[in-house]
Amino acid sequence: MYIGIIALITSAIWFVAIQEFFKPEKNQSNRKIITLTSAGSLLTLALIVYLFQKFNY
Repeated sequence: MYIGIIALITSAIWFVAIQEFFKPEKNQSNRKIITLTSAGSLLTLALIVYLFQKFNY
């Protein structure tokens, strides 16, 4: 249950980060890009660890 919510949040974070990258360079916020990329990476890592633990035979 919780992993599904984390997956949705992670997807939303990456979507917003990609939208920020597509803005013209003058309108991009470096702080926002760094924050979103860091949060997205951390949550993606958490999902990977969870999946490896769950499907470790």
